[in-house]
Amino acid sequence: MGQNAFKRHNRTTGAGGMIPQSVAKILAHHVKLAVEGIDRMYLNVYVPRLQTEQGIVWFFREHRGQPLPSAALMSPISRRFVTALEAFAAKHGLPLVQFHKGQRKDDVMAEHLREFDKDEGVMFIGKAQEKTPVFRTEKRRSPRTGQPYPWTCAPPPW
Repeated sequence: MGQNAFKRHNRTTGAGGMIPQSVAKILAHHVKLAVEGIDRMYLNVYVPRLQTEQGIVWFFREHRGQPLPSAALMSPISRRFVTALEAFAAKHGLPLVQFHKGQRKDDVMAEHLREFDKDEGVMFIGKAQEKTPVFRTEKRRSPRTGQPYPWTCAPPPW
């Protein structure tokens, strides 16, 4: 076998040089991610641990330091969040848009986009209240003493 025939017969595919490389290194040289723009961002609040009775009890007793779990304790937290969001919108001159049932959010965004004259920025803050089963507190009265007490009720099944 001649010298050239030997080289052709034993040539490598180049894979040997790639084996010690990580996938990340290979992709870094061949793949690029370019983001031109984001037209919307969503804040969805979902805390899996708070979807059960035990999780609610833990949240108010352990995290919030309250001896009795009550849905009434959640109201001030929610109000502070909404107040802070509304203050942010007012400070930056942003419209706060309340979406209505059945209203397409993309259509509302398109309306605001037509009037938006900047290269980038926040156009508005949209608020959509999704229906979800939640725990609630009822005020009940003791049949023996007549004194009121809070009673936490599980959400109705869907």
